[in-house]
Amino acid sequence: MTATRAYLDHNASAPLLPAAKEAMLAALELTGNPSSVHAEGRALRQVLDTARRQVALLANAEPKQVVFTGSATEAITQAIVGGAEHFGIDRVVLSAGEHAAVAKAADLTGLPVTVIGLNVDGTIDVEALKQTMAEAESAGELLLVAVHSVNNETGVVQPLGQIEALVGPTRHLLFVDAVQALGKMELGFASRAADMMAISAHKIGGPAGVGALLVKAHGDEVRIIPGGGQEQGRRGGTEPVSLIAGFGAAAAHYVEALRLQDRKALVSNFESRIRALHGDVVIFGEDAPRIGAVSNFALPGVQASVAMMALDLDGVAVSSGSACSSGKVGRSHVLAAMQVEPHVLDCALRMSVGWSSTENDIELLLEALGRLLARKQNQNGQAA
Repeated sequence: MTATRAYLDHNASAPLLPAAKEAMLAALELTGNPSSVHAEGRALRQVLDTARRQVALLANAEPKQVVFTGSATEAITQAIVGGAEHFGIDRVVLSAGEHAAVAKAADLTGLPVTVIGLNVDGTIDVEALKQTMAEAESAGELLLVAVHSVNNETGVVQPLGQIEALVGPTRHLLFVDAVQALGKMELGFASRAADMMAISAHKIGGPAGVGALLVKAHGDEVRIIPGGGQEQGRRGGTEPVSLIAGFGAAAAHYVEALRLQDRKALVSNFESRIRALHGDVVIFGEDAPRIGAVSNFALPGVQASVAMMALDLDGVAVSSGSACSSGKVGRSHVLAAMQVEPHVLDCALRMSVGWSSTENDIELLLEALGRLLARKQNQNGQAA
């Protein structure tokens, strides 16, 4: 961004990487359909194959396990709705911290849904999941367990290893929303117990409008768009080659140039300095393992809706949680599940960093917050 404006909402959508833009423009110069057998079609197919390998490498998956979709939301819906139908699922189990796309897909199945609570640190209650699975075994139910690997609002890393240890050895199905984990931690899909994972391009500097579902071989028949046999029959519709090329280029950038420690240092610097600026600051999920690219915090007494507008006018873009809420600034269901008190919950803000973030962005945010707090203090003094 410019020196006078800071974009700190990468968890909503990252700026387009130059490499992704270049790959997209090159693909747009090609003509034809990647399913055609002539030279033009083969050239497009080569672009698809390259992008599939690039995405697979970042996700630690095999290229044949990558199914390109129109978004992560579509991938999530394919996994949950398509998976429930294909495998004859009896009940869907998800956590209280899941993205709305997961919860709504679960509702679309028409099956009973069990919601597993969160601990106060933002991690999934594994003991409650264990109890739910035991009850399902007694009732002879087949479960589809849908969990996220990293929470999009708090950055809390979920105990996926423990969950896999519970679900993996059983006949139940495990789906993982890995949208916020891609490019931030090793996914290891090919060797994990997860049956399916959803990922997205625009969270890592690729274009919006393309995602992918990672699928183990036994899930190849899971689909919601049959179409004309594209993606090896797993997702119909002519592939948007330019978008997929951008996804592949972004994935390649993260494989080659990702510096996780740089991003963690930015967030750590912010959190240590905001504590000095506002002694009552609350940082959500700080007692749990976090991804290091996001800070969800509250300045008690400063409403999130007021703070977001003030910061935007002051040249800083942050959010109050998930961007998928129709532009509304409302209470976070994630923080509510963490038993955050309402008066604190109403003050929650989220800053998130990525490939384009700099120390200057953090400085601009801290300066803007300092001015906001000073105005708030003056208003309180005048009111007194």
